[in-house]
Amino acid sequence: MRPALAVAGVVALGLTGCAVEPLVPPPYRTAEPAVDTASAEASPLGDAAPSTGATASSEAAASAGAGDQCRALAEELTPEQQVGQLFMVGVDTGGLDPATRSAITDSRIGSVVLLGNTTAGSGAIRRLTAELGSLGTAQLPLLVAVDQEGGSVQRLGGEGFDAIPPAREQGELPAGELRAAATEWAEQLRAAGVRYDLAPVADVVPEAKRSSNEPIGKLQRDYGSDPERVSESVVGFVEAMQSAGIATSVKHFPGLGEVTTNTDFGAAEDTDTTADSANLAPFRAAIEAGVDSVMVSSAVFTRIDPDNEGVFSRAVITDMLRDELGFDGVVIADDLGAAASVKSVAPGERALRFFEAGGDLVINANPSVMRPMVTATLERADEDAEFADQVVESTSRVLRLKSSVGLVDCG
Repeated sequence: MRPALAVAGVVALGLTGCAVEPLVPPPYRTAEPAVDTASAEASPLGDAAPSTGATASSEAAASAGAGDQCRALAEELTPEQQVGQLFMVGVDTGGLDPATRSAITDSRIGSVVLLGNTTAGSGAIRRLTAELGSLGTAQLPLLVAVDQEGGSVQRLGGEGFDAIPPAREQGELPAGELRAAATEWAEQLRAAGVRYDLAPVADVVPEAKRSSNEPIGKLQRDYGSDPERVSESVVGFVEAMQSAGIATSVKHFPGLGEVTTNTDFGAAEDTDTTADSANLAPFRAAIEAGVDSVMVSSAVFTRIDPDNEGVFSRAVITDMLRDELGFDGVVIADDLGAAASVKSVAPGERALRFFEAGGDLVINANPSVMRPMVTATLERADEDAEFADQVVESTSRVLRLKSSVGLVDCG
Protein backbone atom coordinates (compact mmCIF):
# COMPACT_ATOMS: atom_id res chain seq x y z
CA MET A 1 0.00 0.00 0.00
CA ARG A 2 6.00 2.13 2.25
CA PRO A 3 9.30 3.65 2.51
CA ALA A 4 11.91 5.80 0.80
CA LEU A 5 13.46 5.40 -2.61
CA ALA A 6 16.05 2.88 -3.61
CA VAL A 7 18.68 3.54 -6.18
CA ALA A 8 21.02 0.54 -6.30
CA GLY A 9 21.31 -0.87 -2.82
CA VAL A 10 19.06 1.66 -1.06
CA VAL A 11 16.20 0.22 0.94
CA ALA A 12 12.73 1.51 0.03
CA LEU A 13 11.21 2.65 3.29
CA GLY A 14 7.50 3.27 3.61
CA LEU A 15 5.89 0.68 1.37
CA THR A 16 5.56 -1.73 4.21
CA GLY A 17 5.95 1.45 6.15
CA CYS A 18 9.10 2.16 8.09
CA ALA A 19 9.52 5.83 8.83
CA VAL A 20 13.26 6.11 8.42
CA GLU A 21 15.39 7.73 5.79
CA PRO A 22 17.39 5.87 3.12
CA LEU A 23 20.65 4.40 4.34
CA VAL A 24 22.46 6.14 1.48
CA PRO A 25 20.78 9.45 0.59
CA PRO A 26 20.63 9.88 -3.19
CA PRO A 27 22.77 12.76 -4.48
CA TYR A 28 19.69 14.35 -6.03
CA ARG A 29 17.82 14.34 -2.72
CA THR A 30 17.98 18.05 -2.01
CA ALA A 31 17.71 19.26 -5.58
CA GLU A 32 14.38 20.60 -6.76
CA PRO A 33 13.24 19.41 -10.20
CA ALA A 34 13.86 21.88 -12.98
CA VAL A 35 10.26 22.54 -13.94
CA ASP A 36 8.82 26.01 -14.14
CA THR A 37 5.65 27.09 -12.37
CA ALA A 38 3.83 27.66 -15.62
CA SER A 39 4.26 24.07 -16.71
CA ALA A 40 3.13 22.93 -13.29
CA GLU A 41 -0.03 24.98 -13.56
CA ALA A 42 -0.69 23.57 -17.03
CA SER A 43 -0.28 19.94 -16.00
CA PRO A 44 -3.38 17.79 -16.50
CA LEU A 45 -2.68 16.11 -13.17
CA GLY A 46 -4.88 17.32 -10.36
CA ASP A 47 -7.00 19.85 -12.26
CA ALA A 48 -10.10 17.80 -12.97
CA ALA A 49 -13.12 18.33 -10.78
CA PRO A 50 -13.42 15.85 -7.92
CA SER A 51 -15.78 12.96 -8.55
CA THR A 52 -19.11 12.99 -6.80
CA GLY A 53 -20.59 10.09 -4.90
CA ALA A 54 -22.87 7.58 -6.57
CA THR A 55 -25.38 5.04 -5.42
CA ALA A 56 -24.27 1.42 -5.14
CA SER A 57 -26.32 0.43 -8.20
CA SER A 58 -25.01 3.25 -10.39
CA GLU A 59 -21.44 2.52 -9.29
CA ALA A 60 -21.86 -1.13 -10.24
CA ALA A 61 -23.27 -0.22 -13.65
CA ALA A 62 -20.51 2.32 -14.27
CA SER A 63 -17.88 -0.19 -13.23
CA ALA A 64 -19.20 -2.79 -15.66
CA GLY A 65 -19.21 -0.29 -18.52
CA ALA A 66 -15.74 0.95 -17.66
CA GLY A 67 -14.50 -2.63 -17.58
CA ASP A 68 -15.69 -3.28 -21.13
CA GLN A 69 -14.32 -0.03 -22.53
CA CYS A 70 -11.04 -0.28 -20.65
CA ARG A 71 -10.61 -3.87 -21.85
CA ALA A 72 -11.09 -2.61 -25.43
CA LEU A 73 -8.47 0.09 -24.89
CA ALA A 74 -6.06 -2.44 -23.36
CA GLU A 75 -6.43 -4.68 -26.42
CA GLU A 76 -5.50 -1.76 -28.70
CA LEU A 77 -2.16 -1.20 -26.96
CA THR A 78 1.13 -2.74 -28.02
CA PRO A 79 2.57 -5.46 -25.76
CA GLU A 80 5.17 -2.97 -24.53
CA GLN A 81 2.47 -0.46 -23.60
CA GLN A 82 0.39 -3.13 -21.88
CA VAL A 83 3.26 -4.40 -19.77
CA GLY A 84 4.39 -0.89 -18.87
CA GLN A 85 0.98 -0.27 -17.28
CA LEU A 86 1.62 -3.14 -14.86
CA PHE A 87 4.54 -1.47 -13.08
CA MET A 88 4.87 1.39 -10.61
CA VAL A 89 8.40 2.69 -10.04
CA GLY A 90 9.62 4.67 -7.05
CA VAL A 91 10.50 8.35 -7.46
CA ASP A 92 12.17 10.28 -4.66
CA THR A 93 10.18 13.25 -3.39
CA GLY A 94 13.39 15.30 -3.62
CA GLY A 95 13.46 15.11 -7.42
CA LEU A 96 13.54 12.95 -10.52
CA ASP A 97 17.06 11.66 -11.23
CA PRO A 98 18.26 10.53 -14.70
CA ALA A 99 18.28 6.80 -13.85
CA THR A 100 14.67 6.85 -12.68
CA ARG A 101 13.60 8.99 -15.64
CA SER A 102 15.15 6.42 -17.97
CA ALA A 103 13.50 3.54 -16.13
CA ILE A 104 10.12 5.19 -16.68
CA THR A 105 10.56 6.18 -20.32
CA ASP A 106 12.51 3.17 -21.56
CA SER A 107 9.95 0.69 -20.23
CA ARG A 108 6.88 2.89 -20.79
CA ILE A 109 5.98 2.64 -17.12
CA GLY A 110 2.43 3.67 -16.32
CA SER A 111 2.63 4.64 -12.65
CA VAL A 112 5.03 6.05 -10.07
CA VAL A 113 5.04 6.22 -6.29
CA LEU A 114 6.64 9.12 -4.43
CA LEU A 115 9.03 7.82 -1.78
CA GLY A 116 10.93 9.55 1.00
CA ASN A 117 9.47 12.04 3.47
CA THR A 118 9.55 15.70 2.48
CA THR A 119 8.47 18.97 4.08
CA ALA A 120 8.97 20.96 0.87
CA GLY A 121 5.23 21.63 0.59
CA SER A 122 2.57 21.35 -2.06
CA GLY A 123 4.22 23.69 -4.57
CA ALA A 124 7.38 21.61 -4.85
CA ILE A 125 5.38 18.38 -5.19
CA ARG A 126 3.18 20.02 -7.80
CA ARG A 127 6.27 20.86 -9.86
CA LEU A 128 7.52 17.29 -9.49
CA THR A 129 4.19 15.75 -10.55
CA ALA A 130 4.09 18.12 -13.52
CA GLU A 131 7.52 16.91 -14.59
CA LEU A 132 6.40 13.33 -14.15
CA GLY A 133 3.25 14.07 -16.11
CA SER A 134 5.37 15.09 -19.09
CA LEU A 135 6.72 11.54 -19.27
CA GLY A 136 3.29 10.07 -20.02
CA THR A 137 1.15 10.47 -23.12
CA ALA A 138 -2.32 11.83 -23.77
CA GLN A 139 -3.58 8.27 -24.23
CA LEU A 140 -1.70 6.83 -21.26
CA PRO A 141 -1.02 9.48 -18.61
CA LEU A 142 1.26 8.65 -15.72
CA LEU A 143 -0.52 7.87 -12.46
CA VAL A 144 1.18 9.38 -9.39
CA ALA A 145 0.77 7.59 -6.06
CA VAL A 146 2.04 8.18 -2.53
CA ASP A 147 1.94 6.66 0.95
CA GLN A 148 -0.03 9.31 2.81
CA GLU A 149 -1.34 7.38 5.81
CA GLY A 150 -0.42 9.79 8.58
CA GLY A 151 1.94 9.70 11.53
CA SER A 152 5.31 8.21 10.69
CA VAL A 153 4.14 7.24 7.20
CA GLN A 154 3.24 10.59 5.72
CA ARG A 155 5.43 11.21 2.71
CA LEU A 156 4.21 14.72 1.87
CA GLY A 157 4.40 17.54 4.40
CA GLY A 158 4.99 21.25 4.61
CA GLU A 159 2.82 24.11 3.37
CA GLY A 160 -0.35 22.82 1.74
CA PHE A 161 -0.41 19.50 3.60
CA ASP A 162 -1.98 18.93 7.00
CA ALA A 163 0.01 17.07 9.63
CA ILE A 164 -1.99 13.83 9.58
CA PRO A 165 -2.21 11.92 12.86
CA PRO A 166 -1.26 8.23 12.91
CA ALA A 167 -4.02 5.74 12.16
CA ARG A 168 -4.14 4.76 15.83
CA GLU A 169 -5.39 8.28 16.59
CA GLN A 170 -7.57 8.47 13.48
CA GLY A 171 -9.36 5.35 14.68
CA GLU A 172 -10.43 7.14 17.85
CA LEU A 173 -12.17 9.95 15.97
CA PRO A 174 -15.95 9.95 15.50
CA ALA A 175 -16.83 8.63 12.03
CA GLY A 176 -17.94 12.03 10.75
CA GLU A 177 -14.74 13.74 11.88
CA LEU A 178 -12.53 11.14 10.22
CA ARG A 179 -14.43 11.40 6.95
CA ALA A 180 -14.25 15.19 6.97
CA ALA A 181 -10.52 15.15 7.72
CA ALA A 182 -9.78 12.48 5.11
CA THR A 183 -11.67 14.51 2.52
CA GLU A 184 -9.38 17.47 3.26
CA TRP A 185 -6.29 15.27 2.99
CA ALA A 186 -7.52 13.94 -0.35
CA GLU A 187 -8.12 17.42 -1.73
CA GLN A 188 -4.58 18.39 -0.72
CA LEU A 189 -3.18 15.40 -2.63
CA ARG A 190 -5.20 16.21 -5.70
CA ALA A 191 -4.08 19.84 -5.64
CA ALA A 192 -0.47 18.60 -5.68
CA GLY A 193 -1.06 16.33 -8.70
CA VAL A 194 -1.34 13.04 -6.78
CA ARG A 195 -4.31 10.81 -7.65
CA TYR A 196 -3.63 7.59 -5.73
CA ASP A 197 -3.09 7.13 -1.99
CA LEU A 198 -1.60 3.77 -1.02
CA ALA A 199 -3.72 3.70 2.14
CA PRO A 200 -5.50 2.89 4.41
CA VAL A 201 -3.90 0.18 6.54
CA ALA A 202 -6.49 -2.52 7.33
CA ASP A 203 -4.14 -4.69 9.39
CA VAL A 204 -5.56 -5.57 12.81
CA VAL A 205 -2.84 -5.73 15.47
CA PRO A 206 -3.81 -7.64 18.64
CA GLU A 207 -3.30 -5.60 21.81
CA ALA A 208 -0.72 -8.09 23.07
CA LYS A 209 1.39 -7.68 19.91
CA ARG A 210 1.44 -3.91 19.52
CA SER A 211 4.93 -3.60 20.98
CA SER A 212 6.37 -6.52 19.01
CA ASN A 213 4.71 -5.90 15.64
CA GLU A 214 7.49 -4.01 13.83
CA PRO A 215 5.80 -2.95 10.57
CA ILE A 216 2.44 -1.76 11.96
CA GLY A 217 1.88 -1.79 15.72
CA LYS A 218 5.10 -0.12 16.83
CA LEU A 219 4.53 2.64 14.30
CA GLN A 220 0.86 3.13 15.29
CA ARG A 221 -0.25 2.48 11.74
CA ASP A 222 -3.25 0.36 12.78
CA TYR A 223 -6.72 1.75 13.42
CA GLY A 224 -7.13 -0.51 16.43
CA SER A 225 -7.37 -4.08 17.66
CA ASP A 226 -11.08 -4.63 17.10
CA PRO A 227 -11.88 -5.77 13.51
CA GLU A 228 -15.28 -4.08 13.52
CA ARG A 229 -13.92 -0.70 14.65
CA VAL A 230 -11.04 -0.97 12.19
CA SER A 231 -13.53 -1.73 9.42
CA GLU A 232 -15.49 1.45 10.17
CA SER A 233 -12.38 3.61 10.01
CA VAL A 234 -11.09 1.93 6.85
CA VAL A 235 -14.40 2.41 5.04
CA GLY A 236 -14.65 6.01 6.16
CA PHE A 237 -11.16 6.77 4.86
CA VAL A 238 -11.76 5.01 1.53
CA GLU A 239 -15.09 6.71 0.87
CA ALA A 240 -13.78 10.14 1.82
CA MET A 241 -10.79 9.82 -0.49
CA GLN A 242 -12.93 8.63 -3.37
CA SER A 243 -15.40 11.50 -2.89
CA ALA A 244 -12.51 13.87 -3.64
CA GLY A 245 -11.27 11.93 -6.67
CA ILE A 246 -8.42 10.00 -5.04
CA ALA A 247 -8.04 6.25 -5.56
CA THR A 248 -7.10 4.14 -2.55
CA SER A 249 -5.36 0.86 -1.75
CA VAL A 250 -6.25 -1.07 1.37
CA LYS A 251 -3.24 -2.95 2.74
CA HIS A 252 -1.47 -5.34 3.52
CA PHE A 253 -3.64 -8.35 2.58
CA PRO A 254 -4.24 -10.75 4.25
CA GLY A 255 -2.81 -8.72 7.14
CA LEU A 256 0.50 -7.84 8.80
CA GLY A 257 -0.88 -7.52 12.30
CA GLU A 258 0.48 -10.84 13.57
CA VAL A 259 4.09 -10.67 12.32
CA THR A 260 7.15 -9.37 14.13
CA THR A 261 9.52 -8.67 11.21
CA ASN A 262 9.20 -5.74 8.82
CA THR A 263 9.33 -7.13 5.27
CA ASP A 264 11.48 -4.18 4.16
CA PHE A 265 14.29 -5.60 6.26
CA GLY A 266 13.76 -9.35 6.40
CA ALA A 267 11.51 -12.35 5.86
CA ALA A 268 8.28 -12.16 7.85
CA GLU A 269 6.14 -15.11 8.84
CA ASP A 270 2.56 -15.19 10.09
CA THR A 271 1.61 -18.44 11.85
CA ASP A 272 -1.84 -17.28 13.00
CA THR A 273 -3.89 -15.89 10.09
CA THR A 274 -6.20 -18.33 8.30
CA ALA A 275 -8.41 -18.04 5.23
CA ASP A 276 -11.40 -17.32 7.49
CA SER A 277 -9.67 -15.19 10.11
CA ALA A 278 -11.82 -12.59 11.87
CA ASN A 279 -9.08 -10.05 11.12
CA LEU A 280 -9.95 -10.19 7.41
CA ALA A 281 -13.10 -8.18 8.16
CA PRO A 282 -11.60 -4.74 7.38
CA PHE A 283 -10.44 -5.96 3.96
CA ARG A 284 -13.87 -7.40 3.25
CA ALA A 285 -15.51 -4.14 4.32
CA ALA A 286 -13.18 -2.08 2.11
CA ILE A 287 -13.96 -4.29 -0.89
CA GLU A 288 -17.70 -3.96 -0.28
CA ALA A 289 -17.21 -0.18 -0.06
CA GLY A 290 -15.59 -0.17 -3.52
CA VAL A 291 -11.91 0.25 -2.70
CA ASP A 292 -9.89 0.69 -5.90
CA SER A 293 -7.06 -1.71 -5.08
CA VAL A 294 -5.80 -4.18 -2.52
CA MET A 295 -2.11 -4.37 -1.67
CA VAL A 296 -0.76 -7.83 -0.93
CA SER A 297 1.94 -8.45 1.67
CA SER A 298 5.25 -10.20 1.02
CA ALA A 299 5.07 -12.05 4.35
CA VAL A 300 4.55 -15.83 4.38
CA PHE A 301 1.21 -16.94 5.82
CA THR A 302 1.91 -20.49 6.90
CA ARG A 303 -1.70 -21.48 7.58
CA ILE A 304 -2.75 -20.34 4.10
CA ASP A 305 0.28 -21.10 1.90
CA PRO A 306 3.45 -22.13 3.76
CA ASP A 307 5.50 -22.36 0.57
CA ASN A 308 5.08 -18.89 -0.90
CA GLU A 309 5.15 -15.25 0.18
CA GLY A 310 1.73 -13.63 -0.07
CA VAL A 311 2.69 -11.70 -3.21
CA PHE A 312 3.63 -14.98 -4.92
CA SER A 313 0.73 -17.05 -3.59
CA ARG A 314 -2.17 -18.10 -5.79
CA ALA A 315 -3.93 -19.27 -2.63
CA VAL A 316 -3.78 -15.73 -1.24
CA ILE A 317 -4.45 -13.68 -4.39
CA THR A 318 -6.68 -15.85 -6.58
CA ASP A 319 -8.36 -18.22 -4.15
CA MET A 320 -8.91 -15.83 -1.24
CA LEU A 321 -8.93 -12.32 -2.64
CA ARG A 322 -10.44 -12.91 -6.08
CA ASP A 323 -12.68 -15.94 -5.56
CA GLU A 324 -13.71 -15.87 -1.89
CA LEU A 325 -13.86 -12.10 -1.37
CA GLY A 326 -14.95 -11.36 -4.94
CA PHE A 327 -12.46 -8.58 -5.59
CA ASP A 328 -12.04 -7.70 -9.28
CA GLY A 329 -10.10 -4.46 -8.91
CA VAL A 330 -6.36 -3.87 -9.05
CA VAL A 331 -4.26 -6.22 -6.92
CA ILE A 332 -1.01 -4.40 -6.20
CA ALA A 333 2.13 -5.95 -4.70
CA ASP A 334 3.99 -4.47 -1.79
CA ASP A 335 7.47 -3.47 -2.93
CA LEU A 336 9.19 -6.12 -5.06
CA GLY A 337 12.20 -3.99 -5.90
CA ALA A 338 14.12 -3.25 -2.71
CA ALA A 339 12.34 -5.22 0.03
CA ALA A 340 14.60 -7.71 1.79
CA SER A 341 11.75 -10.22 2.00
CA VAL A 342 12.05 -11.02 -1.74
CA LYS A 343 15.75 -10.43 -2.37
CA SER A 344 16.48 -14.16 -2.87
CA VAL A 345 14.26 -14.15 -5.98
CA ALA A 346 15.61 -12.75 -9.25
CA PRO A 347 13.85 -9.49 -10.27
CA GLY A 348 12.25 -10.95 -13.39
CA GLU A 349 10.96 -13.93 -11.43
CA ARG A 350 9.46 -11.65 -8.79
CA ALA A 351 7.25 -10.00 -11.40
CA LEU A 352 6.31 -13.24 -13.10
CA ARG A 353 5.43 -15.04 -9.89
CA PHE A 354 3.22 -12.15 -8.79
CA PHE A 355 1.37 -12.03 -12.10
CA GLU A 356 1.01 -15.81 -12.21
CA ALA A 357 -0.51 -15.72 -8.73
CA GLY A 358 -3.19 -13.34 -10.04
CA GLY A 359 -1.73 -9.88 -9.36
CA ASP A 360 -1.92 -6.80 -11.57
CA LEU A 361 0.47 -4.02 -10.52
CA VAL A 362 4.05 -4.31 -9.24
CA ILE A 363 5.58 -1.65 -7.00
CA ASN A 364 9.30 -1.42 -7.65
CA ALA A 365 11.23 0.91 -5.37
CA ASN A 366 14.53 0.12 -7.11
CA PRO A 367 14.66 1.56 -10.66
CA SER A 368 17.85 -0.39 -11.45
CA VAL A 369 15.87 -3.66 -11.64
CA MET A 370 13.01 -2.24 -13.68
CA ARG A 371 14.23 -3.50 -17.04
CA PRO A 372 14.68 -7.17 -16.02
CA MET A 373 11.15 -7.21 -14.64
CA VAL A 374 9.63 -5.76 -17.79
CA THR A 375 11.71 -7.93 -20.13
CA ALA A 376 10.75 -11.13 -18.31
CA THR A 377 7.07 -10.18 -18.51
CA LEU A 378 7.24 -9.36 -22.22
CA GLU A 379 9.05 -12.59 -23.02
CA ARG A 380 6.53 -14.69 -21.11
CA ALA A 381 3.61 -12.96 -22.84
CA ASP A 382 5.23 -13.55 -26.23
CA GLU A 383 5.53 -17.29 -25.67
CA ASP A 384 2.39 -17.98 -23.62
CA ALA A 385 -0.99 -16.95 -25.04
CA GLU A 386 -2.81 -17.52 -21.75
CA PHE A 387 -0.35 -15.31 -19.90
CA ALA A 388 -0.65 -12.69 -22.66
CA ASP A 389 -4.42 -12.60 -22.13
CA GLN A 390 -3.85 -12.20 -18.41
CA VAL A 391 -1.61 -9.20 -19.15
CA VAL A 392 -4.43 -7.64 -21.16
CA GLU A 393 -6.90 -8.24 -18.32
CA SER A 394 -4.54 -6.74 -15.74
CA THR A 395 -3.91 -3.77 -18.03
CA SER A 396 -7.66 -3.20 -18.29
CA ARG A 397 -7.95 -3.17 -14.49
CA VAL A 398 -5.18 -0.59 -14.19
CA LEU A 399 -6.80 1.53 -16.89
CA ARG A 400 -10.12 1.29 -15.06
CA LEU A 401 -8.42 2.63 -11.93
CA LYS A 402 -6.92 5.47 -13.95
CA SER A 403 -10.32 6.15 -15.45
CA SER A 404 -11.87 6.39 -11.98
CA VAL A 405 -9.65 9.39 -11.16
CA GLY A 406 -10.08 11.07 -14.53
CA LEU A 407 -6.77 10.21 -16.17
CA VAL A 408 -7.97 7.81 -18.88
CA ASP A 409 -11.14 8.05 -20.95
CA CYS A 410 -12.47 4.50 -20.94
CA GLY A 411 -15.08 4.72 -18.21
